Amino acid sequence: MKKFEIFGLIFLIFLFFCAPALSAANQDEKITLNFSGFIKTDVLYDTRQTVSIREGHFLLYPKDQLLDPDGRDLNARDTFHILSIQTRLALRITGPKALGAKPTGYIEGEFFGHSDPDINGFRLRHAYLKLNWEKSELMIGQFWHPMFITESFPEVVSFNTGAPFEPFSRAPQIRFTWSEEKFSLSAAALSQRDFASTGPDGVSTVYFRNAAFPELNIKAAYANKNLLLGGGGNFLRIMPRLSTTTGYQAKESVNSAAAYAFARLKTAPLTIKAQVVYGGNLHHLTMLGGYAVSEIGSLPELRWTYVPVNTGSAWLEIQTSGSRWQAGLFGGYSKNYGAKKDIVGAIYSRGDTIDHLLRIAPRIVFNAGKVRLAQEVELTSAAYGPRDIRGRVNPSRTVTNLRLLFAAYYFF
Repeated sequence: MKKFEIFGLIFLIFLFFCAPALSAANQDEKITLNFSGFIKTDVLYDTRQTVSIREGHFLLYPKDQLLDPDGRDLNARDTFHILSIQTRLALRITGPKALGAKPTGYIEGEFFGHSDPDINGFRLRHAYLKLNWEKSELMIGQFWHPMFITESFPEVVSFNTGAPFEPFSRAPQIRFTWSEEKFSLSAAALSQRDFASTGPDGVSTVYFRNAAFPELNIKAAYANKNLLLGGGGNFLRIMPRLSTTTGYQAKESVNSAAAYAFARLKTAPLTIKAQVVYGGNLHHLTMLGGYAVSEIGSLPELRWTYVPVNTGSAWLEIQTSGSRWQAGLFGGYSKNYGAKKDIVGAIYSRGDTIDHLLRIAPRIVFNAGKVRLAQEVELTSAAYGPRDIRGRVNPSRTVTNLRLLFAAYYFF
């Protein structure tokens, strides 16, 4: 763990123990500090090797076949692990009015680390300021990407939270939301940090930063006591290279767009949620897709033109409404639709040899006060095959992973 991470963790622990005193000492200024979080341990068993993050904890999909000289699949080997890295700490700060608004600050971190070598390292999840007026809200800081619908997302036991079917990303952003009775409209300008695009130098925020243009998102929603409906659009520009392979300046960028819709219905016995997404270059949302080189210019510059690789995704979840016992079922489907132009060069994409993904994940949850015990069975299938000139895949084989997951939580 790096020094600045150690100091940050010590500071949070200091605040945790001093929060009651700090709150009392600032009664006149009406400053309050509220700590919360949970301890979580996951016990994982997989029936084959997987494409995943942090030693298999954040599972995406099963790996393709890898045959040895005798035709045996080297990836058809099961794995087992126990991890507590999802354990989380959060601090909420409220204070007196500013600019006629009610301000709120929020900081949240966990021990998930920044990469596999940094596993167990403390990292920032959320850090934002909110200013709330009567009908509007301004948020500045790091929070969920707007395509992750905080009012309606998969409540699976797995830390993947439905990815790669569900858009999963946190991003520094400025978001403004206006609401009138049951309707709301929000607009956001975002950057990239922990969830970044991919390119010639691997996964990095440099492609976004060099484009010198924010990611843009707009979202509209209708909500009443039992029903939530909404949708929106997203635009992203990245610049994969600053120079060509022959040393000339490169200014070519990749422009991509996405559209999404979501719904949630609450009834006495059940809650039903759903979301659909279609767009290009969705890699930074932990989904399938990316972009590719569609044209290579003539010598001496050898400039590249790019085209997004498009992905469609949909998920549905049904969950019972009990407070002590809960049962749920998640189902997801993702499809690689390829590019709208021929691909003549490199492809920078997640799952570029996958035609489609399918997941079914039933679960059962038991709550006893602040303790939660949960069991989930997650079956994920991937259809692999060769790509055509548009990046579409002709599925020739399907591999499946069965994950058995047990989780124990203690909330505080």
